Amino acid sequence: MELWYTEKQTANLGITCLVQETLCNFKSQFQQVAVLDTAQFGKMLVLDGMVMTTEKDEFVYHEMIAHIAMQAHPSPKNVLVIGGGDGGAIREVLKYDAVESAELVEIDEAVIEVSKKFLPEISCALSDPRVNVLVADGIAHVKQSLGKYDVILVDSTEPVGPAIGLFAEEFYADIFKALKKDGILVAQTESPFFNRDLIESSYARISRVFPLTKLYLASIPTYPSGLWSFTVGSKCYEPENCRQKPVNTKYYNFAVHRGAFCLPNFVKELVGEQGK
Repeated sequence: MELWYTEKQTANLGITCLVQETLCNFKSQFQQVAVLDTAQFGKMLVLDGMVMTTEKDEFVYHEMIAHIAMQAHPSPKNVLVIGGGDGGAIREVLKYDAVESAELVEIDEAVIEVSKKFLPEISCALSDPRVNVLVADGIAHVKQSLGKYDVILVDSTEPVGPAIGLFAEEFYADIFKALKKDGILVAQTESPFFNRDLIESSYARISRVFPLTKLYLASIPTYPSGLWSFTVGSKCYEPENCRQKPVNTKYYNFAVHRGAFCLPNFVKELVGEQGK
């Protein structure tokens, strides 16, 4: 008998994968945590029924949430990742020689532990001596951090449960204060096809806090619609510019960096750039 896992990405659409083995499935303090071994995408981390990452396509998301900001900043020494307990964003951040410290603040310790156990290629950098892993609330953490970071990456789940506050304007304002005078924020902001209202509201909130705000895109097969957005807020540096030497990547390169900001017209409309 075949076992298939389906994520209902909307009320009318789902993605279905053949499961070879259920490696774990339990309720943590915050959410349902599962790791599935799928025939198509390899091991898959699922939180509350939503695909967070897979072995086969994780590199796209993790490279694109990390390298835009890391390249746009001339010397990213201190980096904070909020969420992202799988460790993929931290792995990409540490590819830069300038990085002296990288903090991961993840509210759910279970995500960190299952990632270490079942997804070692993604979580491999969490043991690096430059990394400080904190099991804590990211919202509270940034409130207590003033002028500390060069780059902050908000690697959140969808805006449900403990992640709701990670899309609030107050949170973005606290991030602004937690960044140094030339700091950069990147936040994942969902699908332009299925989350139009969220993109509009998140972009507007970040724009009210940061003087430079831009949206960019990447193609991620297991995420709803396959087209994903990120929003960058910068205090002073142009996010489209690359200031560091190339790093070893599978998806990201300098042409992709610049091209990611070339938005289709329907996405331009979401962020008020129609006609530009």
